[in-house]
Amino acid sequence: MAVVIRLQRVGKPKHPHFRVVAVEKKRGPRGAALEVLGSYDPRADKVKDKLHLKEERLKYWLGVGAQPSETVGSLLKSAKVSVDKK
Repeated sequence: MAVVIRLQRVGKPKHPHFRVVAVEKKRGPRGAALEVLGSYDPRADKVKDKLHLKEERLKYWLGVGAQPSETVGSLLKSAKVSVDKK
């Protein structure tokens, strides 16, 4: 079971809001998430309000081999969350 950590859009039209989710790679873009790991609001005023993560669960999924998407990887880098593998 290949798991990826990616963004899942849940906002209204022209008002994007995203969930950071762990999902099986073979499920489509609307596939059911295994777990919701946080949220991302690109329209937030303050930088610190844009990304909220459950860091403990995120590190668990990364530890068992889940791969972050390019976008999630760049968000994690900007939030200074290490994505190093064990």
